[in-house]
Amino acid sequence: MGGITTILVAVIIFSIVLIAWLVLRPSVTATRGGKILAFVALLVFPVLAGGLGVSEQIQHSKTTNFCLSCHVMEDYGKSLRVDDRSFVPAIHFQNNLVPRDNACFTCHTDYTMFGDFNSKLRGLKHVYAYYIGKPSQPIKLYTPYNNRECLHCHLGARSFEESEAHTKDPQVMSQMKLNQVGCTTSGCHNIIHNVGQLKEFSMWKEEPSK
Repeated sequence: MGGITTILVAVIIFSIVLIAWLVLRPSVTATRGGKILAFVALLVFPVLAGGLGVSEQIQHSKTTNFCLSCHVMEDYGKSLRVDDRSFVPAIHFQNNLVPRDNACFTCHTDYTMFGDFNSKLRGLKHVYAYYIGKPSQPIKLYTPYNNRECLHCHLGARSFEESEAHTKDPQVMSQMKLNQVGCTTSGCHNIIHNVGQLKEFSMWKEEPSK
């Protein structure tokens, strides 16, 4: 278990023990110390446990496993293993250019609860569609992909700054940095997940680590 999870379990167990003791020995609350103990057991510890639980789940929601646990995202997970270098997410995932355990969040840092107010509202819409309604197909981004998601890794990298495709026209580099020319829509890196074409490609099979 992770550090937060361990602390959370300890807080919950300790809280349960204290509450059980107070139920069995209600006379304890007659004293000032007993009242403080009851306040801690019935209010402070539950609030602390709730906060730790929320923090743990927020961290978990950044993981690739969490994103791909939704049925409609399965093909997007498969696209990470397409054995074709033209697929942008696949080449990043397979070559550890993004951390595999957080691959989705690394390239979609503004998604739902991690974005602005409107993104959070759309996140609530996703929860409704997943548990009550029906997810829309095909899945589309609400807004054009922002170059910021590419630049927070590539900006300053020699392979990016000195690439002939980026420097041949002096204006292209500045336009990309200002998000005026989209990295994924300019014709250079426009093969993204393309889930509708996955059957046409073979898949990369990762060799088990020794």
